Amino acid sequence: MTSSVPEYYEIDRARFEAEIVPAGRPAVLRGLVADWPIVTAAREGAEALAAYLRARATDEPAEAWFGDPAIDGRFGFSEDFEGYNHDRRLATIDQLLDLLLRQRGSASPFAIYAGALPVAKHVPGFRAENAMPLLDADGRMLVSLWLGNRTKTAAHWDLPQNLACVVAGRRRFTLFPTDQVANLYVGPLDLTLAGQPSSLVDVDAPDFARHPKFAAALEQAQVAELEPGDVLYMPSLWWHAVRGLDEIGAMVNYWWRDAPAGTTTPLSALYHAILTLGPVPQREREAWRAMFDHYVFHAADPVAHLPPDARGVLGERTPGMLARLKDLIARSLR
Repeated sequence: MTSSVPEYYEIDRARFEAEIVPAGRPAVLRGLVADWPIVTAAREGAEALAAYLRARATDEPAEAWFGDPAIDGRFGFSEDFEGYNHDRRLATIDQLLDLLLRQRGSASPFAIYAGALPVAKHVPGFRAENAMPLLDADGRMLVSLWLGNRTKTAAHWDLPQNLACVVAGRRRFTLFPTDQVANLYVGPLDLTLAGQPSSLVDVDAPDFARHPKFAAALEQAQVAELEPGDVLYMPSLWWHAVRGLDEIGAMVNYWWRDAPAGTTTPLSALYHAILTLGPVPQREREAWRAMFDHYVFHAADPVAHLPPDARGVLGERTPGMLARLKDLIARSLR
C-alpha cells in the first residue's frame, strides 16, 4: 500500500537546490554525510559513539522522555488525554548515554528519547566538525541532536524544511502528504506531545476498526529506511512518523525556512480562524474562503491596482507595517 521515498546518490548543492527542493517531495540522499566524524565513530560501536559525544557535550541538562517497557517505545498520551504515557525528566547527554548503554541486550528495555537538543547548546563543536554540504554554514537554521533507543514517534509535521541526518543506528520514516490530515486522526491542536499536533494512529500496527480512514492515508504514504550516513530531505508540513530500529540511535536535524526573518508560524492564523470562523454558518465560511484565496493564497497580487503608499498591511513588509498588523490582530482579540 505504501511506496518508497525516491533515492539519490552523490548529491551536491547545485542539484539539491535545482532538483530536489523545488519538487517539494521527500528524498533520501544516500551516504551524504557518511564521512562525518560522528558517523565514523558510530560505525566503531556504541562505546565509540558515546566517547565522541561525551568529549564534546556540555553539562547542560535537557528534557528527556522515559517510558515503561509496556509502551513498546511508542510515546503518546494517557487514555484520558490528561497526561502522557511516559515521564519527562531533565538529563545531560552524559547521563542519557549511560542509560542507553546500560540497557543494551535487554529483552524489555525502558524507552528513552531525547529530541531536538540544540547542538549549539549541548554539543557546541558539532557543526564545525560535521559540515552540512547542502546549506550555507552561516544561514538561518536550527541544528538539533536526537538520542534514543527503539522508540516510535507519532506522525506529526514540522514547519521548517528538514534534512534529517542519521548518524547512528537505523531509522524508519513513514511520510504522508500534508493533505492527508483528514485521514490521520490528529490529536488536539492545543495539547501536543512536543509542540506540533500529532496523529493518534499507531503507524506500525494501525487499528482500522478505530481509525478506518487511515487506510486511505497509507495509500499515499512513502517509507524510507535510513542507515548511518544517510539523509532524508523533508519539505515543510509533510507528516512523518519515525521509528528507531536499533538499541542506540542518533540523528541530527537541520531545519530552515525560506520565509523572511521574523515570520511567525501560520498555526497562529489557524487558531484565529478557528476562533472567528468556526461558529459562523457554512455559507459565510465559503464567502470567507474566497477572501482568503484572494488576499492570502492568491496567484496574482491583490493590490497591484493600488499605489505602493496606499497598500496598507498588504504593502511592503516594513517594521512599521508589521507593527501595525500586529496591533490590528491584538485589538481584534480584546
